[in-house]
Amino acid sequence: MTSPKDLKKRLRLEALARRDALDEFWRVEAALEMAETARDRLEVGSGQIVSGFWPMRSEVDVRPLMFALREKGARLCLPAILDKTTIVFRELVRGAPMVDMGFGTVGPHAEAEVLDPSVMLVPLAAFDARGHRIGYGAGYYDRAIAKLVDKGHAPRLVGIAFDCQEVSQVPDEPHDVVIAEILTESGLRRFAPKL
Repeated sequence: MTSPKDLKKRLRLEALARRDALDEFWRVEAALEMAETARDRLEVGSGQIVSGFWPMRSEVDVRPLMFALREKGARLCLPAILDKTTIVFRELVRGAPMVDMGFGTVGPHAEAEVLDPSVMLVPLAAFDARGHRIGYGAGYYDRAIAKLVDKGHAPRLVGIAFDCQEVSQVPDEPHDVVIAEILTESGLRRFAPKL
């Protein structure tokens, strides 16, 4: 019997292989299309804090999407890896220094203000039609979301992926965070919350 953890690992590797195989020029066009969709369909109030992420490997490049939301008045932040279990979200300000965060990504310098996002653009390796996601396996986002909830926040979670990362079903585990919305090149999909 395959454990949920082993099945997630296999599904993650397969979805990432499909994503890696996408043409890099097509990925640029898809990212621009997703930015337009976000501008038109993601309601963001002036001053609302939105966390994005600096793309690594073949991830969706969410920078055009983040800049579209900034034009709508959003304050932007990026994850900063503090240690092997913790990320915080530091404000992304034009012209501020960026530093290496490891994993091939960068983030705002340690002097940047730490913010609590109310909208989180969440990277993922795979997802299913119920809004269940598979991350990269380190649990950074699960813990960060749990910490925000413990502080009384209920961030709006928007998963970011390409259609090819969808799998038939992600195995359920008690610690899983369900993503209510997922943005792909096909558009913004909303999932009904679990009752």
